[in-house]
Amino acid sequence: ANAGAGFEATRILLAKGAKVVMLNRNPQKSANAMQALKQEFGEEAEVSFIRLDLGELASVREAATEVLEKVPTIDALICNAAIAQVSKQELTVDGFESQLGVNHYGHFLLLSSLFERIDQSNGRIVVVGSEGYKMGLQTIQFDDMNWDKNYHPNKTYCHSKLAQIMIGYELQNRIKAANKNVKVYVCHPGASKTSLINDKATFMSRITFYLMSLSPMVQSAEKGAYPEVMCATEEDLDQAAYYGPTGRMNWVGPVGECELEPFAKDSEVASKLWTLSEEKTGQVWSV
Repeated sequence: ANAGAGFEATRILLAKGAKVVMLNRNPQKSANAMQALKQEFGEEAEVSFIRLDLGELASVREAATEVLEKVPTIDALICNAAIAQVSKQELTVDGFESQLGVNHYGHFLLLSSLFERIDQSNGRIVVVGSEGYKMGLQTIQFDDMNWDKNYHPNKTYCHSKLAQIMIGYELQNRIKAANKNVKVYVCHPGASKTSLINDKATFMSRITFYLMSLSPMVQSAEKGAYPEVMCATEEDLDQAAYYGPTGRMNWVGPVGECELEPFAKDSEVASKLWTLSEEKTGQVWSV
């Protein structure tokens, strides 16, 4: 939340009088972000920071513990952190392919750790996916989750975002079966000018995205934040829907319901992924 769509979402929420707790990996960048926000909205702006590294399960547990100690009510938890286009295979400290580890396993553990608090708050969860879920394998590669045999920067990223989206809809089903109060919404930011493509991406990926960012095919980071803010705040949304920009290729344009490919709601694959994720994170959900 200290840059890109996450920062813009924080700005929008603070402007509406919300209290925002940013979960970020970098303390200095978070301090700079809070300073900028307080300069814009005044020292009374209710924004704070808790360190969270989604690439380390121990850090996720520590952050969740701190959240539970400091945040009595969670109206909305927005899961929008991600890494993308990592040029060469990297593993997290827990042994996961890095994009899957951050984008999926880290969020999975965070959500499970905070779920009861969100339920008690009658709150909601916002899963920020990506249109990239349509690319690549279009299923979960259970026989090689770390992509040891066929690593590819983009396909592996798309795999991680598909996992994240599938878990969002699987969580909806489990909440309904358990008669819990939490609402779950899944969205995507379209193509936005953010820092998602960084120095870990290939040179060609960085050049391609830079050139795209100069065209009308890419929107501002603020507009990229609109879907997640809507899902975090607006009433009468459809949990079964997939929200995001509805313009050209779903990259830009007004926020609305986007078509979701059927494989993203494959219940058999999602259930298997859920069980595997509980095993890998060592965290069994209450639903």
